[in-house]
Amino acid sequence: MKTVIKSHDKTINIDLSKPLDISIPLCASKENPLAWYQNEPTIEPVKMGDWTGKVSEGASVNFNNVFFNPHAHGTHTECFGHISQEFHSVNEALKTFFFLAEVISVKPQKDGEDEIISEESIVKALNGKTPEAVIIRTLPNIPEKKSKHWSDTNWPFLHEKGALFLREIGVKHLLIDLPSVDKERDEGKLLAHKAFWNFPQSPRVDSTITELIYVPNFIEDGSYFLNLQIASFHNDASPSKPVLYKIIEV
Repeated sequence: MKTVIKSHDKTINIDLSKPLDISIPLCASKENPLAWYQNEPTIEPVKMGDWTGKVSEGASVNFNNVFFNPHAHGTHTECFGHISQEFHSVNEALKTFFFLAEVISVKPQKDGEDEIISEESIVKALNGKTPEAVIIRTLPNIPEKKSKHWSDTNWPFLHEKGALFLREIGVKHLLIDLPSVDKERDEGKLLAHKAFWNFPQSPRVDSTITELIYVPNFIEDGSYFLNLQIASFHNDASPSKPVLYKIIEV
């Protein structure tokens, strides 16, 4: 189903029948991605006395409790409330859900024991474009990212200057295939988060960061229409489902 959409004075054509899901589904398994020293999520039937909420055990419905952490267990979208003393909800921060986005592939650069996504690599990959959302795919892009246990791996991270550059060119939504835009152990500095959100000087209340996505290799670098879907959680972060649509040339 092709549709014509107007976005910021631009008219684009997309095919809604061909979504490109770049989220990682949550599953109660060690195959689920894990970060921040957490165990795998659990999905278990409710038990009340001799009743178990499972059809295969005699119940009329399946009735499960789910225990997970948005930041540790899969694709999630967060607002600046993630790093503020005051409570701020991502459900209040994200009020529109469709954006022009750019997918870029970036190879982190060695810096001592670290790997850094530099400002220079982002500038080069964007090549003058100033989209509303930027989706960073790190290289090498291996399928194992979808089930990787990230704790104590010192994953690559976005340099503060790279985050500042994205903010300065007007990017409001940043998506990345890592557990965090920041270094795993950074003594709480959170330099990339703070630079992107302009925190604490004048926080960008309607900007978001989405982490632990996976962009398959068949999705080429370039411009897309992004639908950034979140669950209605009154929390600093929510599990999310970013979906891309190719822009059809006419």
